[in-house]
Amino acid sequence: MDRIDLLQVFVRVAETGSFTRAADRLGLPRATVSTAVQQLETRLGSRLLHRTTRRVGLTPDGEVMLERARALVADMEDMEQQFLPAHGQVSGRLKVDVPSRIARRLIAPALPGFFERHPGIELELGSSDRAVDLVLEGVDCALRVGPLASSSLVARPLGHFTLINCASPAYLARRGTPRSPADLPRHTAVNYASPTSGRAAPWEWRHDGETTALRMRSQVAANNAETYIACALAGLGLIQIPAYDVREHLAAGELVEVLPDARAEPLPVQLVYPHRRNLPRRMQAFAGWLEALLADSLDPPARPGPARPRKARQGGARSA
Repeated sequence: MDRIDLLQVFVRVAETGSFTRAADRLGLPRATVSTAVQQLETRLGSRLLHRTTRRVGLTPDGEVMLERARALVADMEDMEQQFLPAHGQVSGRLKVDVPSRIARRLIAPALPGFFERHPGIELELGSSDRAVDLVLEGVDCALRVGPLASSSLVARPLGHFTLINCASPAYLARRGTPRSPADLPRHTAVNYASPTSGRAAPWEWRHDGETTALRMRSQVAANNAETYIACALAGLGLIQIPAYDVREHLAAGELVEVLPDARAEPLPVQLVYPHRRNLPRRMQAFAGWLEALLADSLDPPARPGPARPRKARQGGARSA
């Protein structure tokens, strides 16, 4: 094997935590994979992996090497892709991260169609409600909802999510329907707690181009979008949520929109990358497919007036 092949084998072993699983992924004998890692360690003069009978783990040198190896392998794959015919098959590994609810409701059901068009792409789909560190975690791209907190990321705007206020009929029957923001102090909200910081997001609405925030009374807080919606369905309080996220519940009468004239500012939706280099063809293929997939659930870019800065969110109450 040449040096790039050795690095590719090492990356697969490190990512799977197993020589056997890495061999299966690469279509190689296990002994070949083990020998390749040993050759790489000998060449570098450093032990990269801890080997036990149950699992393979990275040494401190291995952790440093993994990030460098990923970058080198990706650069080689990118260079090879550039010399393929434009109509040639797109291939390679792609690691993406998206909000959990979008992954479950939109992306996963549509993946068979994506793989029919691009059978050579191997996708590692991460789904979480936290803002992952793309560089640290080796993520090629991520779907972010909300203004970006980091200016170092390259962003591809896809549109906006319109936020609405809603509650269950049971809650409204018990507590009454708020007619204006002045009624909110008499109501209870389901709080959304950031998966990263644990802090609850305030209730927000816009009026005359300005955003107002209010700390609502709450009996329960959720740090996951599914749980957040479930609490509202159970009658535990008001929520602010992307309209697309509760379409079925609104149509079925399980949730009711309130305060339609006092909505929070729409949230921008962006696909972000960790660097400004030319995107490999597999990334371009996935980004184009994802943009088309989300088109029916997103509003075109809004033109909001001035408002105080809001932190970016990866998923959850104000993102999906």
